Amino acid sequence: MPDHIPTPAGAGQVFLEQTKYRFLGRSDQEKGMPQPPLELPADPDLPALDLPKPAALSIPHTDLREAIEHRHSVRSYAKEPLSLDELSFLLWCTQGVKSVHGSQATFRTVPSAGARHAFEAYLLVNDVDGLEPGLYRYLALTHRLCQVKTDPTLHIDVARACLDQQFVMLCGVVFLWTAVPYRMTWRYGERGYRDLHLDAGHVCQNLYLAAEAIGCGVCAIAAFDDDAMAKILGIDGTNQFLIYLATVGKREYPGNRAE
Repeated sequence: MPDHIPTPAGAGQVFLEQTKYRFLGRSDQEKGMPQPPLELPADPDLPALDLPKPAALSIPHTDLREAIEHRHSVRSYAKEPLSLDELSFLLWCTQGVKSVHGSQATFRTVPSAGARHAFEAYLLVNDVDGLEPGLYRYLALTHRLCQVKTDPTLHIDVARACLDQQFVMLCGVVFLWTAVPYRMTWRYGERGYRDLHLDAGHVCQNLYLAAEAIGCGVCAIAAFDDDAMAKILGIDGTNQFLIYLATVGKREYPGNRAE
């Protein structure tokens, strides 16, 4: 008997096969279709606040090699809030816009296939100085924070949707990255769905390394109920869906460890 018995192709294998270049037709860009906007529009009825400007932030210098060597997932956090400066720094490092080229592209602090940058960053704020607990969206083009919903119990719903991972409720903030797939597939067709997942890795690694500079730990999360999270975020789960999330909180050192 053969050592390996072939099994029917699963959804993942079908996806990889059908997104090979030989199966792709002309993209909407090649067909002359209009490009989607660089960022989802902000709701004018929701309050938005200006974040501290990246150039004005005073962040300790960190040796890159040390940051890489020390990087590991952290699920236990000190009972200490993040400052607004620190949050601004982390948002800048993960989705910050360095330059805008008309309506065509943004160049940011993270790489993205074709400079498509198809993500929108949401935050579940648990403990950040000056911010009410609840849900926020980062407006990367203007470096502002839009207050989507204040709710001191929202962390319970998010933890439950993350398959009851309790540390979601104990961190300072949760970064939630949603993908707007057409921003990517407009150029790359169905192959663009591969690029979305590659880009998510770039963004989250930047978060891990940036957090080292401000004494924070990070834990990436890929286990979540897609439909439940879409409902919490108020998105449809198809034209915009959650692709990745990560908790952030102050590290527990001897001087700040909770008793």
